[in-house]
Amino acid sequence: MQDAFGMTKRVLITGGAGYIGAHTCLLLAERGYEAVVYDNLSNGHAEFVRWGAFEQGDIRDTNRLRSVFSQYQPDAIIHFAGLIEVAQSVRDPLAFYDNNVSGTLSLITAAEAAGVDKIVFSSTCATYGIPQFTPLTEDHVQAPISPYGWSKLLVEHILRDLSGLDRIRCAILRYFNAAGADPEARIGEWHTPETHAVPLVIETALGQRDCFTIFGDDYDTADGTCIRDYVHVIDLADAHVRAVEYLLNDGASVALNLGTGTGTSVAELVETVALVSGRPVKTRRADRRPGDPSILLADNRRARDVLGWQPQHDLASSIESAWRWHTKSNLLGADASRSTL
Repeated sequence: MQDAFGMTKRVLITGGAGYIGAHTCLLLAERGYEAVVYDNLSNGHAEFVRWGAFEQGDIRDTNRLRSVFSQYQPDAIIHFAGLIEVAQSVRDPLAFYDNNVSGTLSLITAAEAAGVDKIVFSSTCATYGIPQFTPLTEDHVQAPISPYGWSKLLVEHILRDLSGLDRIRCAILRYFNAAGADPEARIGEWHTPETHAVPLVIETALGQRDCFTIFGDDYDTADGTCIRDYVHVIDLADAHVRAVEYLLNDGASVALNLGTGTGTSVAELVETVALVSGRPVKTRRADRRPGDPSILLADNRRARDVLGWQPQHDLASSIESAWRWHTKSNLLGADASRSTL
């Protein structure tokens, strides 16, 4: 995308070497933006930085950020960088408040000094806590049940406070369960250790795990297992690019849900992976995990109205693309071989 003077718009992506960040860089490049990735590689992968410049650094390092802002002079920021594992946040809450909240304060400090006032923030449905109704709208009460959720909600409050003072304009994107991969299998979902449901089921189908654990089979759902809203990572990336365009075109600060609005139970997820892969998926049942709601489902109408965004992929498409990515990686060997993708 270019401005009125024919200059290419530049976007700084914190955490751009991670799963959703890398897919967003891919779409930014396809749509004519120049991406600059800022990542400390604690959870991201240098191999995923393929569509833009790369600057290694921690978001808590304000001086390093000031230098990057001065060098690249971005027009907007997409802020992905942060710790995301809920269970880890319960064990070590201070790390989450330090990284996610203090890190965001550091980023905003550097951005304001550079005169950059447009921020797209990667938030989460975990800020809602236990649903009082479904599908969840953006006006649902926000009462997180984990330090991870609280860290994201605190950042939302910071952004809203600054927006109220006309110091920034922000798009807060609360997404549900990301799934899938680049259709060409160049990048995909890669966490170490892996804790997310879709890759865990796929790794079980590939024989890399003995079985997949289903936590709870006595929920008030059709098959007794939890229902979640799985949204394709390319659709998420599309929403982030649209949010950048929205802010660059003087859109007002907004908070939006990103989900399909269609629920999939854990048992249905396992069945879909088995169908796509043509392989059996061995499962075992375990007790419920504390704090797991029976249903998490997005009302995405506001994202449609504000951004013109609608998910283009269903669950089968998400699983098919993820299967291609994991199968390709498996053929190449261990994780270290992913650098050859």
